[in-house]
Amino acid sequence: MRYLLSLLFITTFCFAQEIQNVDFKTLTADVEIDQFNKSVSGKVTCEFEVKEAVTTIKIDAINMTFDKVFVNKKEVEFFADDKQLTFIDGVKIGKNSVTFEYKAFPKQALYFNGNGDNLQIWTQGQGKNTSNWLPSFDNVNEKVIFNLSFTFDKSFYVLTNGKLINKDFKASKTKWTYEMKNPMSSYLVALVISKYEKLIINSNSKIPIELYIGKTDADKFESTYKYTKDIFDFLEKKIGVDYPWEVYRQAPVRDFLYAGMENTTFTIFSDEYVVDAVGFNDKNYVNVNAHELAHQWFGNLVTAKESKHHWLQEGFATYYALLAEREVFGDDYFNNELLKMAEQLRDASLQDDNPILSDKASSLSLYKKGAWALFVIQANIGESKFDKAVKNYLKKYQYEIVETDDFLAEIKNVSDYDVDAFKKKWLENAFFDWNEAMSCIKDSKFMKDYLAVRQLEEVYFINKKANFNAILQQKFFYPIYQEVVYQLKDVPYLDKREFVFQLFALKDVKAKQTLAESFQQVPKELKTEFETMFIDNSYINREIALYRLWTTFKEDRQKYIDISRSWIGQDYNLKFAHLTLRAITYKNDPVMRTSAIAELEQMTKEDFNSTVRQKAIENLLQLNEVTDTVLKSLVELSLHQKWQAVKFAKDTMRELIKSSDVKLRLENLKSLSTLSISSRIDYFLNE
Repeated sequence: MRYLLSLLFITTFCFAQEIQNVDFKTLTADVEIDQFNKSVSGKVTCEFEVKEAVTTIKIDAINMTFDKVFVNKKEVEFFADDKQLTFIDGVKIGKNSVTFEYKAFPKQALYFNGNGDNLQIWTQGQGKNTSNWLPSFDNVNEKVIFNLSFTFDKSFYVLTNGKLINKDFKASKTKWTYEMKNPMSSYLVALVISKYEKLIINSNSKIPIELYIGKTDADKFESTYKYTKDIFDFLEKKIGVDYPWEVYRQAPVRDFLYAGMENTTFTIFSDEYVVDAVGFNDKNYVNVNAHELAHQWFGNLVTAKESKHHWLQEGFATYYALLAEREVFGDDYFNNELLKMAEQLRDASLQDDNPILSDKASSLSLYKKGAWALFVIQANIGESKFDKAVKNYLKKYQYEIVETDDFLAEIKNVSDYDVDAFKKKWLENAFFDWNEAMSCIKDSKFMKDYLAVRQLEEVYFINKKANFNAILQQKFFYPIYQEVVYQLKDVPYLDKREFVFQLFALKDVKAKQTLAESFQQVPKELKTEFETMFIDNSYINREIALYRLWTTFKEDRQKYIDISRSWIGQDYNLKFAHLTLRAITYKNDPVMRTSAIAELEQMTKEDFNSTVRQKAIENLLQLNEVTDTVLKSLVELSLHQKWQAVKFAKDTMRELIKSSDVKLRLENLKSLSTLSISSRIDYFLNE
């Protein structure tokens, strides 16, 4: 490696990028991924303009190695440390180019999961992490047109940002080449390599929407991506600005760090949202789908200048996702979601003293208070003026960076709304104004009906029976029925019996769920009602019914075990319920119990995603089965890339290791383990 001699004094030299004088225009990369060594290598060419003389030019590159750097096609000296590639030789005022080859073994941002046909490679660069695998620009203010090529095994899909313009087949590999027409921030660069099934639909505006799903989940296409076209068409019309890119694609990946990520033209989301028609009623992708798509305008087209203004991305995406859900699920859903958010924010504001306009603002504030702040503006100036201001804002600052005052200026341009007072109350104050929030939704029919039921909470049961009868004779959105259930919870069963049967008769999945949860023991006359829940369009309902019936009717436990034998559910919730209850039911039958434990142990291993592995371990621990498999699986899970899994594994192991027996068994496991597992065991033993 060759170094700039003038940069050897790195302890006193400033490497701050002089962004105002250096403007990177394009980054073209030809990259190859090595899944066996978990490395990435490639050739990169950047075109940039120098406006005035500069002392350094840098490209962010975390722990990368470089052999040669060429500026304007001439080899130059350079300096590379564990964070940046820095050069200056050969640079001139005006247009320039720099070309180099690099190699990296990323510790974050690029993840390798599984192997063989189950191999998945994916990125998550939110914040400033893309430079761990692709030399790029951590500062969001540096927007660049990315044109990326990737070479990999021909049996896999390789997906990234932009429009696919070429696939070059070379023996056992394929080179996929994509192009972008407009600039974006580096944190929005994405890569997914996996085996998928593919479906293309078109928006009303003829934008191709590419939908991907794992080959074994092909029958879940429709339920997973339900309403996708409706959401796209609604947002494009509501926002009033054409979708700003040439294509839109979405793909689920295993063990993703978040629910989803809005990479430009390409949303990556967690495969936990891959559902069938029944699972859709318990947990679905609709909100995440709408949220990440809204980011294509709010965050990708216009980008917040700094974290202090991050609500311009998350608040907007949250609000417009809720508007899209209103289009799909109706006004009652919309107002109920606003109410739930308001209650969260009211309670949180008692302890959270960081306002939205703060580097320390919580996610709850950025997302949900940000959404509420936008709703308050719209409620005060009217929907048409609000829509006009948003449209003007996006048009004026497209492909640029923004701050809060840029948006508020557009509100001021279309109305006489006091944006200064709004900013002080809603953005610079941690207090959540409950009264103003409620004034914005109190006139909706749902809110009037719901609050009328809530007001019965302190009324004696005998005095509100007539009210409950009247409510259960009408068709309402499910939270109103849930509120009736909550108020009946402590009423003796015989006194509330008539209402229980009426609630079951409603056949409302959510109301039945709340009702079933309110019983610890199932009254004998409700046994049939609970058993009918085995065919509800909800895996959660089926699970609740199984547990409640198994607990209450001991003589029928074997029957319920047999009924649930082939159940799977969503995220294996029904399989977990069956195996756990089977292990308990047959605690004196070594064969039946051992087989149930063995199945649970198998689900702690790397073939399953971290959520399933964690749940399997939890079930085994509840059964007091602290086996060697459980201990090894916990150690492996503590090395996972998903922080939630790591935290669970560490916390659990620290409790278990208090036992001298567990310590001894861990010592024995060391000799049978790989170096990484053995080192991790030492980590726990020596804490």
